[in-house]
Amino acid sequence: MGKRDKVERTANKVERHPAAVIAASAGQVVNGIVHIIIGLIAVGIALGSGGSADQSGAMRAIDASPVGSIALWVAGIAMFALALHSFAEAATSVRREPWQAARAAGRGIAHVAVGSVAVVYATGGSTDGEESTDSFSATLMQSTWGSWLLAIIGLVILAIGVGMVIGGLRKSFLEHVDVTGRTRRVFTALGMTGYLAKGVAVGVVGILLVVAVLSRDADEAGGLDGALKKLTELPYGTALLIEIAVGVIAYGIFCFARASALANTRRRS
Repeated sequence: MGKRDKVERTANKVERHPAAVIAASAGQVVNGIVHIIIGLIAVGIALGSGGSADQSGAMRAIDASPVGSIALWVAGIAMFALALHSFAEAATSVRREPWQAARAAGRGIAHVAVGSVAVVYATGGSTDGEESTDSFSATLMQSTWGSWLLAIIGLVILAIGVGMVIGGLRKSFLEHVDVTGRTRRVFTALGMTGYLAKGVAVGVVGILLVVAVLSRDADEAGGLDGALKKLTELPYGTALLIEIAVGVIAYGIFCFARASALANTRRRS
């Protein structure tokens, strides 16, 4: 057995281990809660209130709850477990389905990012997604190669957003849920709404990075919060932001379906 076969076999064991499945299911629940909070904050922004409609804003909201610190630690650990499960999925499918493996690895990186933000807040720290993005962009734009790299990052993020929109339209997300009948129809609606909305939001983030490079203005760059707030500057932008916010909430609910699918996988194994 070659090294690659051993890696795939080990990753498959990790992916299917009962403890890993339970932890990953918890991670999907946390992921859903985070998206729901982000969506609610975005609705508030559209209606004129403040807040940061991103992972940092969601973690601040959790931190403000009576069990904030404990909840943040649980959220961080669960998201890291979900990331591990995603990386294991990527390792097991890299030879058979390289594109699927890349998507799984991308999800894993995103889960690590959310888990890291949770741990930062759990330990008494704080982060600002917009300031971090602006600082990162400004640093890269100090050199020609850095500007090119930032533009490439923006285009990749835009491509991810477009991919999510296409996935929503094609309903390819149904591979992540194990439901039938009326329940399947409900989750299909949630998945389509969620993927379309999140795809648009992610795509705008990518566009902002490219615009920052073209305008030589790092302040034009922004994370998810900045992207959503930029929408309010467009004609009918407030209505569009509310629609996307509702879609992000739908995506959060859809994450609960993924958690249920993982739990069902464990029961069948």
